[in-house]
Amino acid sequence: MLNSNTTMAEPSEFERSESAVRYYCREMPAVFERACNARIWDENGVEYIDFLSACGSLNYGHNHPFLQSRVMDYLGSDGMINGLDLHTVAKRDFVRTFRETILSPRGLSYRLQFPGPTGTNAVEAALKLARKVTSRRSVVAFSNAFHGMTLGALALTGNRGAREGAGVPLDNVVRLPFQGYLGADTSDLDRYAALVEDPSGGIEPPAAFIVEMVQGEGGLNVAGAEWAQHLARIAKQLGALLIVDDIQAGCGRSGAFFGFERAGIEPDIICLSKSLSGNGLPMSLVLIAPEHDQWAPGEHNGTFRGNNLAFVAATAALELWQSAEFTATAATAAAMVENWIAKTARALGPSTATPRGMGLMSGLAFADKRLAGMIAREAFGQRILIETAGPHGEVLKLMPPLTIEEDLLQEGLQRLDGLVAKVMSQVGLAATSSAA
Repeated sequence: MLNSNTTMAEPSEFERSESAVRYYCREMPAVFERACNARIWDENGVEYIDFLSACGSLNYGHNHPFLQSRVMDYLGSDGMINGLDLHTVAKRDFVRTFRETILSPRGLSYRLQFPGPTGTNAVEAALKLARKVTSRRSVVAFSNAFHGMTLGALALTGNRGAREGAGVPLDNVVRLPFQGYLGADTSDLDRYAALVEDPSGGIEPPAAFIVEMVQGEGGLNVAGAEWAQHLARIAKQLGALLIVDDIQAGCGRSGAFFGFERAGIEPDIICLSKSLSGNGLPMSLVLIAPEHDQWAPGEHNGTFRGNNLAFVAATAALELWQSAEFTATAATAAAMVENWIAKTARALGPSTATPRGMGLMSGLAFADKRLAGMIAREAFGQRILIETAGPHGEVLKLMPPLTIEEDLLQEGLQRLDGLVAKVMSQVGLAATSSAA
C-alpha cells in the first residue's frame, strides 16, 4: 500500500490515449515532472530516489549540469541536429574523444558504426555483419539473455513472454546455458564446439556468439573472466565472431567503461547504447574490429543514425571519465551498494537470498520468487524507484546513477533495509497464519 505522502497519477488521460503495452507506469503510478541526478519529483512536488536510472540509460544521473550545459549551448548555436551519416563537427568531436579517451588508452582499435538510435538497432547491425563476414546463418545466444525486441534481437532473447509477442518463428539461433545455469561451466562450451567440429554432430558452424558480461534483464548473472576467455577461444576456434552486448553493463555500469575489460578479452564486435549519450538521448554504436568492417556503402543505414545532439552529450560524458572525482564517486557508490547487498544476504541467509551482479548493477535473488516484487512495490510507496529482474522477477535490482550523492545513496539503502524487514515480516506472518 502507498503511504499518505505518495501522489498517485490521474490515470484517465493515459488510459484514454496510450496503448495497453505500457509497463513501468503501472508499477510506479505517478506523473513525474522534473529530475536532478538521483532525485525525481512528481507534479505535486513529491521527491523520489532513483535506483532505476531509466533502466541503465542514465548512468550520469538526470540533467547532469556539465552535459546539460553542452547540450543547451549546442541548441542555442543552431547546430546540426539530424545529420544522417554526413560529416559534422559534433560527430567528429565524439569520434575523436571516444578514440582518445576510451579506445587508445586500452590499446583497442575499432571502426565505429552508427546504426539506428537504440540498443536493439545495434544488435541487429552486429548480427547482419557477422553473417555477412562468415557467410553463416546461426548465432549462439545464452539462457536468460536479453538483446532487444526487434525480430533478430528477439530471436536471441531468452524470455518466453517477449518471444511470444513476435508472432513468427524466431530461427537461426542456438541456445547454450550461460555460466552457472543449472551448473553450466566451460565444459558446456567445449561440448558444443565438439558437436560443431564432428562431421556427424549435426550442428552447422555458427556465425557468431553473442553474450552479455552481466545479464541485466535475465537476473544479474555474471560471466566470470575464465568463462569469458574460454568463450572467446571457442569462438575463434570455430571461425565465429564474438559479439559482446555491452548495452546495459557498459559505460561504467558494472565497473570499468566496458563490461568485458575485467576478462581481458577483445570482442570482434561490441554493441553500445543506453548511457552512451550520457543524458538519455537516443544513440547507439557498433564497434567493429577493422578486419570485419566489410559493409558496402549504404548496406545498413537508418534515418536517425546521425543524432548530433546525442553526439554532443556523449562527448561531454566521455570527458567525465578523465575526472578523478567522477571515477572516485562511482567507485564509492559501487562499494556501498555491493556492501549492502552482501550484508543483507548474510542477514537473510543463503536459503532466502543470494547476491547477484556487480558494481552499480547489483541485486538480491530471493528463493521465494514473490519477495523481490513485493519489496519493489513497497519501495515505490517509500518514494524509491526500483525494479526487478530475472525470469520470475525474483531479483531486486539496484541501479542508481554512478553520480549519486553518498548521503542520498545511504538514505535509500536505509529505506530498503526497513522495506526488506517489513516484507519478510509480512511473509512470516502470512505463513504462520496459513500454517495455523
